[in-house]
Amino acid sequence: MASSTSMLVVVVAVALLVLAAAQPARAHPPCFSRLFNFGDSLSDTGNYRFIFPNDTNEPVLPYGETFFNRSTGRFSNGRLILDFIAEALELPFVRPYWSGQSAKDFARGANFAVGGATALSPEFFVKNEAPLPNPNTVHLDEEIDWFRDLLKLLCPRSLAGRCTNMMNKSLFLVGEIGGNDYNLPFLTEVSFEKIRTFTPSVVAKISSTIKKLIDLGAKTLLVPGNLPIGCVPAYLMKFKSDNEEDYERETGCIRWMNEFSQYHNELLVDELEKLRKLHPGVAIIYADYYGAAMEVFVSPEKFGIEYPFVACCAGVSTASSCGYGEYTVCDDPQKYGSWDGFHPSEVVYEAIANGLLRGPYTQPTIAAATNSCPDLVSSVEYKVLSDM
Repeated sequence: MASSTSMLVVVVAVALLVLAAAQPARAHPPCFSRLFNFGDSLSDTGNYRFIFPNDTNEPVLPYGETFFNRSTGRFSNGRLILDFIAEALELPFVRPYWSGQSAKDFARGANFAVGGATALSPEFFVKNEAPLPNPNTVHLDEEIDWFRDLLKLLCPRSLAGRCTNMMNKSLFLVGEIGGNDYNLPFLTEVSFEKIRTFTPSVVAKISSTIKKLIDLGAKTLLVPGNLPIGCVPAYLMKFKSDNEEDYERETGCIRWMNEFSQYHNELLVDELEKLRKLHPGVAIIYADYYGAAMEVFVSPEKFGIEYPFVACCAGVSTASSCGYGEYTVCDDPQKYGSWDGFHPSEVVYEAIANGLLRGPYTQPTIAAATNSCPDLVSSVEYKVLSDM
């Protein structure tokens, strides 16, 4: 007859087996151990308020009201594309670089994006006699410098500043960036022809940033293109026209502005192909923000959106804006394509992220490029989801 002690051991062992069986099985470890991001307000998760603490452009409530129930420094009512990507890759939301102090704070990555950031430096705009919001505007070279400083913190024993193992297992998002290089010139009526001449320089700066990251050891980079700016409510108001030819028949977006976004993206795609040939051992993935967003604007009802070109939160006069002065906020942001007239609402960000992760809007797909994300579903499944 078995002793009471041995019987207890058997009971505990069986209980542990039952508990283990009840847990969802992990077929594979997370695709990436860390996520690093560079960009502007489309992916800033809080850096702006640390860098410009007294600026009235800081996103305060009702920014953040949908998901976080508080302002987190994100320029939207909820999560951003970056947040949805982090969730899909089983990583925590990416910490803003300026909110951390120790290596432990950045154990799963860091975000260097800042609202208002440009690809090009202020000197470029001065040289080209183009307006710039202020001389302290953050640009890509600064964000890369911050990353180099972080490497010294994460890899203090590496004389060359390289963290080979960490870099191999990290995903780098380089953008979206470049929108702010065009925004103020457009809004201050710099000629379209002149703004178009900026694009090769913007793309060249994105390319040089990618090269710097590769030199530091990056092996997987996701590089987004620009959104269809002709669908942005602020631009639809600014460039309102009585000429039907100025608008796309299928969406009502401004045709020539969307063609400009496509021009930027075409140059970027060509540049990424050149980089792939130069670095065959590196996965360089193009993220088609334009295509994913246009699916929303062509068929907003598929995503539950009733007002694709209306801002949910807006000032009631030119002296006020969302969160400042007198403003109004809609009852259900999920029905609106824009949060504040410039930045998408959470529902649009989620749709774009799904288009990248589960749909056809990355070239090549993340799974095909890395062989490390087998659970990301196919484009066919994405189409079914968007029809629900």
